[in-house]
Order: sequence, then C-alpha cells, then structure tokens
Amino acid sequence: MTDRAPLRIVLAEDSVLLREGLVRLFDEAGFETVAAYGEADSLLAALDETRPDLAILDVRMPPTFRDEGVRAAIELRRRMPKVGVLLLSQYVEGTYAHELLSSGEGGMGYLLKDRVASLDELEDAVERVSQGGTVLDPQVVRELLARRSDPLETLTPREREVMTLMAEGRTNAGIAKQLFIGVGAVEKNVTSIFQKLGLEDSGTDHRRVLAVLTWLQR
Repeated sequence: MTDRAPLRIVLAEDSVLLREGLVRLFDEAGFETVAAYGEADSLLAALDETRPDLAILDVRMPPTFRDEGVRAAIELRRRMPKVGVLLLSQYVEGTYAHELLSSGEGGMGYLLKDRVASLDELEDAVERVSQGGTVLDPQVVRELLARRSDPLETLTPREREVMTLMAEGRTNAGIAKQLFIGVGAVEKNVTSIFQKLGLEDSGTDHRRVLAVLTWLQR
C-alpha cells in the first residue's frame, strides 16, 4: 500500500461468516471497510453517506437469491460511474457481466468464490479494480465468449417454427394445432428456446415476450 488515503470499500454479502472474514481481511490489508451489509438494497440506500471507492457484492442475495447483487451493481454504476465494482459469487451471470463491463468508468471484477486461490489473490484483485482495471475469472471469460455467437443460430428447425408462431402471438395450444403436434411437445420446444436464449425465470420478466423481441430484432 502507498501513503494515499485508504481505499474505501462497501460490502454486500449475506453470509455472516464470509462478510466478517472479508472485513477483517480488508482491514489487515490497509483498506477501509466503511460499511458491510447482508443485502444489496441497504448498500444502495447508503451510497450518498458511504461514498465508496469500491463496492464488493455477492450476485445472489436476499430476498429471492436470484440476481439482487448484480442488479444493485448495475444501479450503482448508473449512479456513480467511477466507483469500481467487484462481484464475488458462486455463479456465472454472463448476461449481467456483459452489461457491467460496458457501463461506468470505474474498474470491474468478477471472481468465483471457489476459485479464489489465496488471500493475496483477492487483495490483488481489489487493488486492480480500484485502479480502474478489469479482473475476470476464466469461467466468466468463457461465458462471455460463448455469448458472442448468435444464440438463435442454435435453434433447431422445429424450434424456429415454434418461435415464428410465438412471434405471431399464438398460444402453445395454437402452435400445437398449427404444427400438428402435442401441446407437451410445444412446451418442451419453448423451454429449450428459453434456455438457448439465456432467458432464466426471474419471476418478473415475461420470457415469452423477451424471446419474441430477440427473434424480431434479429
């Protein structure tokens, strides 16, 4: 560490043991953990008060354990573009990683918890991100590269037929009637389409509409 002011870190991690362990680690490394939370909304609500240099968040947090942390990171970048963001997670959320990389002016990092080999490695990642650098886990890189290809190209001929009829506004029953197949077969094709387009069930977004929009934009 240099003679500069300590790096101001805010942390959102729902695991109490991991959260406290990270706070101790950062303090020993000479960083200043100005706040640590068990969920992401509190971190966002206190941004004007904490004024962090770097935010570290888990991806899946309360209340739904879906994508609260990464959505909070995107919102943080919108409010404070120069603040660095480091995601520590057990999961790869490639769609959001791409959005984070293309937003803000601060550094960006995405590391998988199980693959952080040492405390020195984590400390180095914090330093690099705080200085405007990018630190990505190799698995995240592979996910992003895979998404560069057009997922619509992976659809089978039958899935393309189903997708076309979905775009026409037909229900599963209507598609089944048009293609002379069972409704169950249509449902399997629709599920496969969602998976190939990376449309997870978020509980809020209408995947059928999103799939059709992707198809029409192409």
